[in-house]
Amino acid sequence: MGFTGDEDAAAKVPGRSLFRYNSPLVQVSLIGLVCFCCPGMFNALSGMGGGGQVDPTAANNANTALYTTFYIFGILGGGIYNIFGPRITLAMGCSTYVLYAGSFLYYNYHQDQTFPVTAGALLGIGAGLLWAGQGAIMTSYPTPARKGTYISLFWTIFNLGGVIGGLIPFILNYHRDNSEIVNDQTYITFMCFMSAGAVISFAILSPDRVVRDDGTRCTNIKYSNVTTEVIEIVKLFRNWKLRLIIPAALASNFFYSYQFNNVNGLMFNLRTRGLNNVFYWGAQMIGSVGIGYVLDFSFKSRRTRGLVGIGIVAVLGTAIWVGGLANQLNYSFHKLPKRLDFKKSGNDFAGPFVLYFCYGLLDAMFQSLVYWVIGALADNSETLSRYTGFYKGVQSAGSAVAWQVDKNKVPLLNQLIMNWVLTTLSYPLLAVLIYMAVKDDSKSAEDVDSASGLPPPASVKDGDKELGKSTPDTVKDGSQELGKPT
Repeated sequence: MGFTGDEDAAAKVPGRSLFRYNSPLVQVSLIGLVCFCCPGMFNALSGMGGGGQVDPTAANNANTALYTTFYIFGILGGGIYNIFGPRITLAMGCSTYVLYAGSFLYYNYHQDQTFPVTAGALLGIGAGLLWAGQGAIMTSYPTPARKGTYISLFWTIFNLGGVIGGLIPFILNYHRDNSEIVNDQTYITFMCFMSAGAVISFAILSPDRVVRDDGTRCTNIKYSNVTTEVIEIVKLFRNWKLRLIIPAALASNFFYSYQFNNVNGLMFNLRTRGLNNVFYWGAQMIGSVGIGYVLDFSFKSRRTRGLVGIGIVAVLGTAIWVGGLANQLNYSFHKLPKRLDFKKSGNDFAGPFVLYFCYGLLDAMFQSLVYWVIGALADNSETLSRYTGFYKGVQSAGSAVAWQVDKNKVPLLNQLIMNWVLTTLSYPLLAVLIYMAVKDDSKSAEDVDSASGLPPPASVKDGDKELGKSTPDTVKDGSQELGKPT
């Protein structure tokens, strides 16, 4: 079970091509395509405000159910991924996205929340599996020196889905400038993309078959079991490193309900909301590439790069929330703004549009930074699948609260302040974590902490030794590290 695969394929050490099928570049690109089709389209749908409905109540309740189950299965997802491997885990996760989009197509005809809320709860289970697997692939497949680059690669492909997804309702609803509900074709198109993502997930290789560009493998463990994973998941809650990440995890999706429903959803008409989403998710592509460069290339010291990255995100984030405060003072639930249209509103459209663009920029930089920090805490797939699953689980707990905050009409200014405080609290804690836990040198397998703080199993060491013994001379010239004794 788990990471078992074709033994012959796993035993082969590849050439140096970046584009070989079992390279980190190809595999991270594939998981990017999976998330392009599923979470990317989901983000575009959510970014419409209220799931594309005039009344956001059904979407708020569905999202609360979604993130409640996501919290549970996000934490469990890393263990499930380690047992079943990427293909089964990702395919199960992707299938629930199609059901969720279909539930809003149903809601267009039957104003009954039962189906959307149930689909939301099922999507939370699937999303927990998908994102735990995604996090393990994105953070463990690259070499330690290029994790920021691969995170930005994934984030760019993934958010291209949001860009395309934003264009879908913009184009299909372009001439419906007075409509507040997206048409059937919009939901059907989303469902087609999500179905494609489920198919692409079967192209992902298990970690034991992926070989990094320096010749090392992501893991040599080819199995896991329920007992091991339950014990390791429980131990996550005692891990001081993950405790320092909790505020950042809570903050990282908490602001979506405010930004989607109460900025984009309240301030703009339907077709303009679709256009705004194109730029919101496009800004995420820019932000992830920018912070990825800083985290990989700005300084020789990895710890210094991390601290500089936090400083940049903190300064930029503070400036953006100040702009959000200035905008929020102009309207409230009791004093709703006039709906803006990108063609008819002139200069009134520019300021809120730029603010929404900057919100997308900050989201990508903040989450890419957190993923980079998590990736710097370990190098092996088993540990990182649990770490990222824990991060997504806590993130989803915050999201479940946030959607209910919006449903209960907490004053908009209070919502903005909550988001601002949570993100600001995250910066010093991440800085402490980087200072205490991120090392400048690349650690060997024996030095990488597991979720319990114990050295890895003997199978990892033995696998490394066997790999060094069995490496052909022709490959040693290109990957000398494989020939060194462990």
